[in-house]
Amino acid sequence: MRSHPVAARLVTPIREYHRVDRRRFDEEIRPAGQPAILRGLGADWPAVRAARGGADAVVAYLKRFSHPEPVAAIVGAPEIEGRFFYTPDLTALNFTRGKSPLDPFLDRLLRDRDADRPYAIAVQSIPAAELVPGFERENATDLVDSAVAPRLWLGNAIRVATHYDLQENVGVVIAGRRRFTLFPPDQVANLYMGPLELTPAGTPISLVDPAHPDLDRYPRFADALAVAQEATLEPGDAIYIPFHWWHAVDSLDPVNILMNYWWSPAPEGMASPYDALLLALFSLGVLPPDQRAAWRTMFDHLVFRTGGDPAAHLPPHAQGVLGPADRRGFERMRATLLQSLSGA
Repeated sequence: MRSHPVAARLVTPIREYHRVDRRRFDEEIRPAGQPAILRGLGADWPAVRAARGGADAVVAYLKRFSHPEPVAAIVGAPEIEGRFFYTPDLTALNFTRGKSPLDPFLDRLLRDRDADRPYAIAVQSIPAAELVPGFERENATDLVDSAVAPRLWLGNAIRVATHYDLQENVGVVIAGRRRFTLFPPDQVANLYMGPLELTPAGTPISLVDPAHPDLDRYPRFADALAVAQEATLEPGDAIYIPFHWWHAVDSLDPVNILMNYWWSPAPEGMASPYDALLLALFSLGVLPPDQRAAWRTMFDHLVFRTGGDPAAHLPPHAQGVLGPADRRGFERMRATLLQSLSGA
């Protein structure tokens, strides 16, 4: 097995920015379409200041906002070494899901921080206003619209497999250090996706461990490493991950907290592109090559609009589902699709 743990650390550093405000983010960073490290974005947050006093201090700060209602958590045995993933036969996940009130979860984080082989534990992607009401008001950024609800991620030294998000993402490290390894969307064929029907959190993950890639089993991953970008964030630092960039996340300390913001500039009310992908696999992926080629041409013309507006030659009243993508247009599209699926 050709495993190259060093190669995974010799990737291109993610570009860093300092003193970023909303104007610079919108006019310079996002239009570049590249990941970005926003050093010190949350440095003045009360939670980050508490984290500088140590794990006990930041846990005490969180407990100011906690409540007794149970929250969703995941737990993995010491044998997984913190890496939430599949079982060896790819038929199940290597962790279990459960619920716990927040305070006992936080107490366990502190209790296990000196253990030689702790269980991997995490509370992931819980809206901050639900998990710790009021926390999000004391720790906020104007980098994204105020309507975007932040989410919290808590855990010990865990490893999240390479995956992508269906939205744009800004994550702010509050406690602990986190290492992010990113791959461009066009590397999908080199990342060796796992089963689409069974995923840890909804979207597919890569089967390759970027820290110890098996290049005999996954040889094309070497090409992905050649264009990977990486950075380690300290408390108060933030990362911008553009839409659909693949990313692996390693939490490097026994107590880690991150708050992130997901949002999309896509119109409200539209159908899920991921659902469309699954339907396309069912309806197009099994066709003979000549028919797939014909449908690819149709998709390029109508969906991806490689030749411009496909409805430009039609008057507005006759454009139908090819017309403007507003809520009324989406309703027309749904009606047309339902009629087609019903066989009417």
